[in-house]
Amino acid sequence: MGVTLSVHADAGRRRIEELLQENEEPVFKRWLEIAGSSSNGHVDRSSLVSQLRELYQALRRSLSESSDSSDLRGLLAELSRSRARQGFTPTETAIVVFGLKEALYEIIENDGSPEALRGFVWFSQVIDELGLFTMESYASAREKVIIDQAEQLLELSTPVVKLWEGIVAVPLVGTLDSARTQVVMEKLLQTLVDTGSEHAVIDITGVPAVDTQVAQHLLKTVVAARLMGAECVISGIRPQIAHTIVTLGIEFGDIVTKASLADALAHALRQSGVEFVKHRGNRIAVRTVEE
Repeated sequence: MGVTLSVHADAGRRRIEELLQENEEPVFKRWLEIAGSSSNGHVDRSSLVSQLRELYQALRRSLSESSDSSDLRGLLAELSRSRARQGFTPTETAIVVFGLKEALYEIIENDGSPEALRGFVWFSQVIDELGLFTMESYASAREKVIIDQAEQLLELSTPVVKLWEGIVAVPLVGTLDSARTQVVMEKLLQTLVDTGSEHAVIDITGVPAVDTQVAQHLLKTVVAARLMGAECVISGIRPQIAHTIVTLGIEFGDIVTKASLADALAHALRQSGVEFVKHRGNRIAVRTVEE
């Protein structure tokens, strides 16, 4: 019985290979229609034709006993990565693979031989495995895209700006977690090196709440800046935040804190040797004190 089943399965496999070769154009044309209808115009038709043609030839090679599926899987992995980057949905990506079953089944129905029907069961299992591999590759690529985008958003949401010669500022908006603290620290330290600044203002006006964890992140950033030879001022200490800091017993030590960014800038300017001079009309002029 085992030998008989093996013979039938082998005959079915050979029949599928023959049908894929003899009916390449009609199968490919139908596959192209199925894959193209699912893309909603996201992909250029000529590009889709080239991709599917390459996949079709790689599939035929992989079905022969003397070849493996490494080339085919490599093409499917590249297809998954490109579609994940271009914003295709999982369904649109999966139909590119699973659509080949529907395209071939129409040929199987016309053939009607027992070998073709048995071979189609085997062929369906092959396509299902390739489809699962494609979706796994798509999920991995999509996850990497999301991680890259999150890192880019962190970069954009954490600018380091130059306020004055030798003074830079980091205006923080939103929650300060471990990942963002790392970005803040790296950008601040790099800016200190690039500009040769000796003073930095960390403004937390846009931080909704300060707890023990946030305070620890701020302290780490200040310590890192001090190791680079720069002194930090923390600004944006609102009454609610001041109350929370006192309630939690958070100690900032000898770190200077100010209520507003303007106060912090004035402090940093004085530390830099800039003198404020009041004139009539309530206007203020500044001048650098030369040592």
